[in-house]
This record gives sequence, C-alpha cells and structure tokens, in this order.
Amino acid sequence: MANTDSAETNETQALVSFDEIVADFELLDDWEDRYRYVIELGRKLPPLPDEARTAANKVQGCVSQVWLATRIDRANRAPRLSFLGDSDAHIVRGLIAILFALYSDKTADAILAIDANQVLSQLHLKEHLTPQRSNGLVAMVERIRRDARAATEATPTVH
Repeated sequence: MANTDSAETNETQALVSFDEIVADFELLDDWEDRYRYVIELGRKLPPLPDEARTAANKVQGCVSQVWLATRIDRANRAPRLSFLGDSDAHIVRGLIAILFALYSDKTADAILAIDANQVLSQLHLKEHLTPQRSNGLVAMVERIRRDARAATEATPTVH
C-alpha cells in the first residue's frame, strides 16, 4: 500500500456509481445483456501500471489473475482509500469495476462498515457467477477489507 495525494485519488474514482450500476442492472432484463454491461464496466477501468503487477498486489483465491493496488490518502484525519486493478479475464475486470464503484474513495471505516454480501446481493451476481468467480469476488472483497483494516491500524489516534 502506498500513500497518495488527492489528485491521484480523483483520477481513480469510479466512473459509474454503485447506485447507477444497480439501476442499470434493473433496466437490463437478460443476463447476457448484464454480462455485456459488466464487461463494458471493466473496459472503462483506468489501466494498471506494469509496476503495480507485483506479487504483493496479486489477489490470492482467484482463478483468474487479479491485481489490486491500494492507494491511501492520509490528508485528512481518516485515511481514504482508492484502488487500481486489473485481471486477465473480462468478466473479472468488470467485477473489479463494480467493487471500485462500491469502495473507492471512501474512508477505511466506511469500507469496513459495508456489508458486501448484502449490498452486492442487489445485483444477484451470486446466482449467475460460477462458484470459482464467486470465490474470486469474495477474495477481492476480503483483500479490500484487509487493506482498509491495515490503513486504520496505521493511523495514529488523536487524544
């Protein structure tokens, strides 16, 4: 994990909000159309720099290759996290984009307060992903939560 400034954080903000994704999913009746939409979300992700494709950024527990790089902005009292990521699988890149819409540019405490199962259930992904993809999604959520916990633990408390 690395510290960042606000300009870098703004460049990695989600292009689409999670609420917009939920609304778009509701407009699409067919799961083939939803898959195409997820893939399109993945195509809009900013590129992951080659230097971020490290073993430390690789997400364990995913069948596809997945990298998540966490940036921490400590300019304010509470650390704010933003993310860059990539995968060698189109659907997984889209799942990364969905997670970034849910988590990116939030404080570590806000990230830890999100019940991912409950929130992601609005998209009904579990019923339409293979077990391996579902496990990979859980692994990505856990990685984001781990980074948020680490950012919280590294923040000095003010008395």
